[in-house]
Amino acid sequence: MAGTAIINRRRAQKAQRDNPPQGRFIDVGGVQLHYLERGSGRPLVLFHGNGSMIQDFLSSGLIDRAAENYRVIVFDRPGFGHSPRPRGVVWTAEAQADLFKAALDQLGVHRAIVLGHSWGASVAVALAVRHPLSVEALVLASGYYFPTARRDGAASLLPAMPGLGDIISYTASPIVGRLMWPVMLKTLFGPRSAPRKFAGFPKEMALRPKQMRASAAEAALMVPGAFSAAKTYREVEIPTVIISGDEDRLIDIDEQSARLHAEIKQSKLHRIAGMGHMIHQSAMPDVMAAIDEAAAQTPH
Repeated sequence: MAGTAIINRRRAQKAQRDNPPQGRFIDVGGVQLHYLERGSGRPLVLFHGNGSMIQDFLSSGLIDRAAENYRVIVFDRPGFGHSPRPRGVVWTAEAQADLFKAALDQLGVHRAIVLGHSWGASVAVALAVRHPLSVEALVLASGYYFPTARRDGAASLLPAMPGLGDIISYTASPIVGRLMWPVMLKTLFGPRSAPRKFAGFPKEMALRPKQMRASAAEAALMVPGAFSAAKTYREVEIPTVIISGDEDRLIDIDEQSARLHAEIKQSKLHRIAGMGHMIHQSAMPDVMAAIDEAAAQTPH
């Protein structure tokens, strides 16, 4: 176990050397958040999903496309990419929303269009509920909003535990992650294959022990987080565009996106035919159109 931990640590260090920060850092309450900013115009904030990082949006081409008309700000959420995940905090969607509100205030962004993908959609909704004056419109892509039985959440309970979770994350998790990577991509991108551009996503960064532990923690929070958040959706009174692939193999869009559409009065729902969970990768122009649609509903 000690030998495996040493090897995994060295691979993680190499991954970080091979993939240095591409953006800047901002200190928010002692958390050194890594963020990337491109373009000018109306602020557009992007929140990535569980296990991901800034490079997901970069490789998709969404950041460059959006930067043609918007001031795009994308964060590595706590525990992912180059942002640490301090202990002593349960990093719920609500806790992250408060963190990003403070970060945006420091960046001089007091009102923004906010897009969240997958777990990031929960953060986007929490930001709109807790700080409604900070969000002018929402774009929610492939999100999980209502509690359902999930095997991934149950499987993540042990890796998410303090102490034992650290041991698992530094020994078994990276090995299992590498073995399961092809299967995971089929689940995330199915029914389509991962596009060539996804090769720009740094796999080894995602398989670092600290990031895998953060992923386990967020997976374990999915069901209880959705149970709590579901009570707040009717409070969202801003233009909202909900977009999902109609063949998502990770999340049932009828139980999630369609149901959320019924809860939020000022929402529109777009089902993208033949697409899976990673619609920002496989259907980036549709996601860009959803952003423009949300922006058009809130004249600047």
